[in-house]
Amino acid sequence: MSETPKTNLPQIAFIGRSNVGKSSLINRLLGRHKKKIARVSATPGKTQSMNFYKINNLFIMVDLPGWGYAKAPLTLREKWKNLVKRYISGNNKLMGVVHLIDSRHPPTAIDLQLLELLKVEGSPSLIVLTKIDKLNRMNRSQSLHSATRVLQVEEDQVLLTSSKNGEGKTELLEAIGTLVESS
Repeated sequence: MSETPKTNLPQIAFIGRSNVGKSSLINRLLGRHKKKIARVSATPGKTQSMNFYKINNLFIMVDLPGWGYAKAPLTLREKWKNLVKRYISGNNKLMGVVHLIDSRHPPTAIDLQLLELLKVEGSPSLIVLTKIDKLNRMNRSQSLHSATRVLQVEEDQVLLTSSKNGEGKTELLEAIGTLVESS
């Protein structure tokens, strides 16, 4: 689905660079370990439209197309980027954006562009470092420090998560709940 559904429910969007683990994290949050809702692939760029999931008649979880790199033509990637910009800027039901960044790498120029867009649009954002199960304790700490420094945000705006083992799931669901309740 690529059109915003007609609803008065608050919306929480998930966005990140292609291959950051967005669909896997959404499946983990929704408790879908065997029967996946969000399509997961080893090939970046599989989410090519906005996907909407109604959660317990409380809010809409929105899976946005990957931002940046994907194995797709530049014209298609630009189309996705414009779709995301229109959605973020023109949606008064959007209560917040969960911005995913791969914990194994420092935030990139693409991550900075996305964060700037969210600031300009006034969208509350929560930064989530994904794939922390692939890092040891020291590297996790370094990743968190690097992200807060590069993105110029406070540590309480950043959560560490793993879709593989569920780390950070409770904290992320609580943060989403706070955003939804503020609507």
